[in-house]
Parts: sequence; C-alpha cells; structure tokens
Amino acid sequence: MSSKEHGAQTASTRRQFVQQAAAAALSTALIAPLAPQASGKAPRAARSSSGYFDLQRAPDLIQIFTEDGDRKLSKEAGGRWTSQDAVVTTAVTPSGLNVSLSASNTGVKRIHLRWNGAVAGGQRFLGDHWERAYGDLEWRGVVPDRAMPWYFAAWDGARTHGYGVMTGPAAFCFWQTDSDGISLWADVRSGGKGLRLGSRALDVCTVVSRPGKGGETPFAALHAFCRQMCPQPRLADHSIYGHNDWDFAYGNNSAASTLEAAHLLASLSPAGKNRPYVVIDDGWEPAGPGKAGPWDGSNSKFPDMPGLTSDVRKAGARPGIWIRPTTAWEAMPDPWRIDGKHGSLDPTVPEVKAQIEADMARLAGWGFELIKHDFSSVDILGRFGSGMGSGITDDHWKFREGQGRTTAEVVLDLYQTMRKGAGSAVVLGCNTFSHLSAGIFEACRIGDDTSGRDWERTRKMGVNCLAFRNAQNRAFYATDPDIAPITHDVPWEKTAQWLDLVARSGSVLFTSLDMTAVGPVQREALREALALAAAGQPLGEPIDWLETTCPQQWRLGGEMKQYRWQNPEGASPFNV
Repeated sequence: MSSKEHGAQTASTRRQFVQQAAAAALSTALIAPLAPQASGKAPRAARSSSGYFDLQRAPDLIQIFTEDGDRKLSKEAGGRWTSQDAVVTTAVTPSGLNVSLSASNTGVKRIHLRWNGAVAGGQRFLGDHWERAYGDLEWRGVVPDRAMPWYFAAWDGARTHGYGVMTGPAAFCFWQTDSDGISLWADVRSGGKGLRLGSRALDVCTVVSRPGKGGETPFAALHAFCRQMCPQPRLADHSIYGHNDWDFAYGNNSAASTLEAAHLLASLSPAGKNRPYVVIDDGWEPAGPGKAGPWDGSNSKFPDMPGLTSDVRKAGARPGIWIRPTTAWEAMPDPWRIDGKHGSLDPTVPEVKAQIEADMARLAGWGFELIKHDFSSVDILGRFGSGMGSGITDDHWKFREGQGRTTAEVVLDLYQTMRKGAGSAVVLGCNTFSHLSAGIFEACRIGDDTSGRDWERTRKMGVNCLAFRNAQNRAFYATDPDIAPITHDVPWEKTAQWLDLVARSGSVLFTSLDMTAVGPVQREALREALALAAAGQPLGEPIDWLETTCPQQWRLGGEMKQYRWQNPEGASPFNV
C-alpha cells in the first residue's frame, strides 16, 4: 500500500478513454494458449564457451572510503588487507567468501572489492532492487555503472549463473559488472556517517555464487540461487490469500465494510482450514487515514477492534491489519526522532523500539492474525527504493545512539523487534529491504502499488515485479505482488487476467473489492482464483522475460498461457 501518493489520483478523462478503448476489444480472447513453439527451455542465443566467473577466491583489489578520503588496501598473508588501523579480511569457507572489517579509529563509509578478469561477452544481466521493484526490472547487457542490489544473475546463452551475498548482511551491498571484471560495494555507513567500530569487528557479508546447470531455465536457476542465499526462510504453514481494502477504499473503510468483505470472501473461498485474510489498510487509526499514529486505539468507524476481529473469524475469515510504525506523530518527543528527520522515529532509541514492539503486540492482542507494516525504509533512509541508487541515503545524518552500528544492522534489529512484538501473527513487510527481510518476515511486497483506479499502474508495477522477483518466492519469503482490485475504474478484461496470473503464480493473492462492481462473472472468477490461491500453486515462470519488462508468456502449473496486458492504444509513456 505504500507510496499511496502514486496510485490515489488518476484523471477521470484518461480512465474513461481506457475503458472505452478496452471495451472495443472485448471480442479478443482474454487468455490464449501459448504459441506451440514456446517452451520452458532456456531461450536460444549465441553460447559462450564458459560464462561463469568464479568469485570464491580473494579479490584482486580492496578499497575503503572513509570520512577522510579513500584508501587502497595492501594485501598481506592470510587474506588480510590493511591500511593504517583498517583491516578487511576475506576468507573462503564452505558457505562462501566471508568479508569482515575492523577499524579502531577510522570512520568507514564503504568497502569496494574488485575481481579482475574477462567477463564473457554476449551475456545479459538481471539485478534486484533494494526494497520493492518499481516496474523497472529487466535483463540488460553490460552497463558498467549499473548498481545491482544484493545479487545479480548472468545468462550466457546456455546457462544462468548467480552472484550475490547471503541474506541478512551487515551492509547494503550492490554489484557492478563490466568487460574487465566484477565489483562488490558494501555500504557500511551508520546513517549517513562513517561507521565507528572501535574495538568491535564487523562481519560485513558472505559472498556466494552459483554456476548454472545445463538444461535449467533462467528462472529455475535464479530460484535455486535464491534458496542458496537464504537457507532458512521463515514461511507460514499455509498459503496467504484474501482481501485488502486499500485499492478500492483508499482510506474510506470501516468495520462495516470489513465485515461485508469477510462474508463475501468466506462464501467464495473453498471449504477447509486455510481461510482467507481480510486486511484493514490505512484508515482505522485514531487520527484517520494518512495520519500515521498513534496506534493505541481506533476511530469511530472502527469502534471495537477486538470485537471486529472476533466477528471476522465468525464470518469465516482471518483478520489482518496495516500499520506504519516508524513515522513520528505530533506528540512524540524530539529525542525519539531521527536527528534532522523530524517525521521519522529513530529505531536506535530504546523507547522507540519498546513502542514499536508494543504496537505490534497490541494488534496481535486485539486478535489480528496478519500484520502488514509499511514505510519503514523511506522513514529511516529518506528515500524510496526507486531513488536509492548507489547512494542509498543522504550523507551526514546520524542515529541518536551514535555511529557504532551500520544502518543494515539497525534495520535488522528493528525487523527482529517487529517480529517479536507480532508473536504468532503472520508478518508482511511492505517498503522493507528485501535481503534484510528474508528469514524474518513470512511475506513481503515485491513491487510498488498496483491500482484500483488506473490499469496502467497495475500493468507496469504488478506484472514486472511478479515476473522478475517470483524466483524469491518460498526462498526468501512468500512474495506479494500487490492487489488484484475489482472496481468500476479498471476494465474487467484486464483485471481478470491479472487476477488469474497472480492466483496461478504461487504468490500471495490479495483482492480489493468494490462490492458494487462484483457481479456474477466476477464472483465466478473470484471463486476460481481463491481456490487456486488457497491450495498453493507451483511458482509461475515468465517465458519471454529476457525480451521484455512486461512478460506476456507464462508457464503456470505445467500449462503455457499468454496474456495481453497492453490497452489497444499501447502503454502510457508517462509516469504512472
């Protein structure tokens, strides 16, 4: 739901035009069988003799960037690289190449590791995103200055190789490739300042890689590599599916609308233990939608939260709720706020951690079985993932506790605090860092908001993130590509396809239902989609993703399908 400002407003004239144009194309089949020549095998191209680049060795160069300038480290015996008091150690272990840092007196900002060697020509590379994707993931050729967060995959025409760091690193890590080698950058800043370790040594990250195997598709290779990077994901014991009210209500929700959704979802969902979730998004908090706290009560539209969760369960559904726990509200004392960022809570302040843990515990105590927390990345770092790039956050700002821990360590501690507060509830992270969420949260949003008002936004954000990040599904967490809304503003023939793809992809399925837009046709489609999602499906695999940012050809449960995402007039060239 985060980045609400992107999806909440769309010109009515454009919506009318889209609806009229799409209606003229209703005679075209919604979902057609894939052309016979397509298959699940890796796409054919010029094959390199050996595209794999071995990173399980000492790098050829290490630099550190400090508050006083940059230094090139000298290589010594035993994997030690030194400059004055700063020491970077690399050690090959069974789990990968461990990288550690010590620097008693130097404020270290970044570490650069470089492996020299010819990178086989003709390869295509796929990187990840810091938090959610923004409709911009794609396979590309060599772009030397391209920052690829956390990991990247390289397809050499025959095999797909993986390079990355294990999940849960103590630094924000990104990769670069060029014709002469591969670089890893580890941002170890504390806030926007250099890290001051003192006598402490920092385990920065563990570098891992995986050579591709003959006959496996790029998607299968990437999924296997994701499992390697996160050997112990935290997964729910059931498939997550249901309803989230944001994409039709946009904050205009209530206890009554929540119960109405619960009754409808329960009636359309298959019988059995795995009941659908009905998630209350922004709008329930005492100050009203968009006010971000406090979270110790609710407003007049939600007069009895414990009673509401009980009623949702009686209706045959599971209650869920949204919260934005890291944004400061007016009554918060200044020492609880990040210095210089008065709208954001500082997660290094003990009272803030206690408050966030108590807020999560309160929601669980009210009876909510799923807690979706939002906006923590932009609250702490001041940027959405789309604007982080290689800089990640601004320079100079700092946490209240000082410069003794990296920002990644602070975020990991915050996530563990949220996890502890939620108890047995399923936790869904939104606007959270992917590699830091893995192994802590059961589910994560993998893309920016879809929309109940503009199909172009759903096409761009939803299809792209599902195609390029579903390989993380059940490896890092359960992937949530965001909502499949049923509203009057989005043409049904487009919504029907998106609903069908998400339900068959094995990812989290949330609908958002304007009850006045749900007729017999929609009910039947929902019944089928909810049954698929409740049962759990094999991972949906994009087939044409090496060629487009918006794949239309998919392998779903062994069946090939083709979708038509574009409107008759084509995709919007404007920001959506």
